[in-house]
Amino acid sequence: MTETKGTDKAVVLITTASKEEAERLARLLLDQRKVACVNIVPGVHSLFWWQGKLDSAQESLLIAKTRMALVPRVIAMVKGAHSYTVPEIIALPIMAGNDDYLEWIDRETDEG
Repeated sequence: MTETKGTDKAVVLITTASKEEAERLARLLLDQRKVACVNIVPGVHSLFWWQGKLDSAQESLLIAKTRMALVPRVIAMVKGAHSYTVPEIIALPIMAGNDDYLEWIDRETDEG
């Protein structure tokens, strides 16, 4: 196993109102081949400012792996299907990783 620096891959973090919504969004992204893998972390307790007040929510967190070039499509798809007015969709570059895994992300995603 070797390590690659400066990859063109991304991890996309998405919070949802429920585990069911997380599952639905994950399947949407996977079915359209815009992501190669999604981890769903249920039971995330979030604290945040919303409309001038401190608020909190029990949420689920999606951790999706994709190509950087697909991030705009992922954002558009999630915004179009999400229950939140302003959903959290944050992409972080994968700076290094297992070459075999990074190549697998390429094989399992489709830019079409």
